[in-house]
Amino acid sequence: MNKSEVIEELAQRHNLSIEDAATIVSSFFNSIREVLCEGRRVEIRGFGSFKPKDYKGYTGRNPKTGVLVSVPPKRLSVFRAGKELRELVNE
Repeated sequence: MNKSEVIEELAQRHNLSIEDAATIVSSFFNSIREVLCEGRRVEIRGFGSFKPKDYKGYTGRNPKTGVLVSVPPKRLSVFRAGKELRELVNE
């Protein structure tokens, strides 16, 4: 399911216009994005949590040429499914 399908589903389930549903979904994702960019954790009870994780830089190797390359430090978001979601998926 992609973002446009989420918007369509929300609009159908709650009798909303596509524009209103798109605004709601975009606001929801933007809020999560902003909190993660600030370095904070987002927890949605019964679903899971997102948190930013910092990775150190390292020296890697280009698999094609074998040349050593420096990989800079980076921050990625990590999702961990909550207990209820894990149990539903494993049914």
